Amino acid sequence: MAAARVLLLLSGRAESPSFAQSVCGLLGAGPGLGPWPTHCGLKRGRLVLSDGPFPGSSARLPLQRPPFCPFAALDQQLRTPGAELPSNRGVDLGVAVLLQSSDQSVLLTRRTRTLSVSPNVWVPPGGHVGLDEELLDGGLRELQEETGLQLPHGQFSWVPLGLWESAYPPRLSWGLPRYHHIILYLLVVSWESQQQLQARIQPNPSEVSAFMWLGPEIAAAVAAAEDGTETLTHLPRDLPPSVLTVELGEDERARPLDLPTSTLLRTTPTTAEGNERVSAGTKFALRLWLQHLGRACKQERNLGPLPPLAPNQGSGE
Repeated sequence: MAAARVLLLLSGRAESPSFAQSVCGLLGAGPGLGPWPTHCGLKRGRLVLSDGPFPGSSARLPLQRPPFCPFAALDQQLRTPGAELPSNRGVDLGVAVLLQSSDQSVLLTRRTRTLSVSPNVWVPPGGHVGLDEELLDGGLRELQEETGLQLPHGQFSWVPLGLWESAYPPRLSWGLPRYHHIILYLLVVSWESQQQLQARIQPNPSEVSAFMWLGPEIAAAVAAAEDGTETLTHLPRDLPPSVLTVELGEDERARPLDLPTSTLLRTTPTTAEGNERVSAGTKFALRLWLQHLGRACKQERNLGPLPPLAPNQGSGE
């Protein structure tokens, strides 16, 4: 499936950023960590970004990159002779689904060790968006391909959460980047409970080696484990020592596993290792989810129960 491209509106003109350019930098990101509010046009198989409103923009979302983003670093230094990045490629578009159950937990999956990109890393289900594919449809397709979950029509709502500039390898100390994506994180709120959803999960063993559900408390600790800082050596006192996960064995049978909570608090290492951890982009998405959850709870306290989110809220599609 062909990968969709990301377009930027710069000085009123639509341009496709080259592979080697930092999207955040082109949109005027400063030296801080962000995020930077970005105006978006969410269209079929395509994402248009601008630092200001434009005709056809349908959402204003936070855009962020990790503090060690290799494209930001390359913008600030001379390129090593003979170590050229691709000149005939743009920036790809990915979508990731943060699936929330009716009892307010979210699903994460662990990528298998045999994958060439981000092996053994915990992420939400997601992948490339097709050129002729609606963004939500692409996310739901990836969710079904990786977990076997097909959400019943009319039994979920959704809203775009934010955008993440992703590189792989994620650090220059691992080598020059081979992949460059803007990831659109979608919050999909199912009307089914965690137990009901888990009963239907059938992980694809070629992509997923384990899965788990995170509640707000542990998600907050994971989100606070900022990449670019040292991994916590001691767990906060109010956190459990382990988190219940479901792991696929060599026979591809699912078995319960108590995963040490400290594993989820690891940060991105400076050297290329296969250590199990939560990706930096996933931590960003969890922070956005918790903010959204807090706003929803506050509004419910002030105004009474909320109606379900409109299926296309924030997308204009």
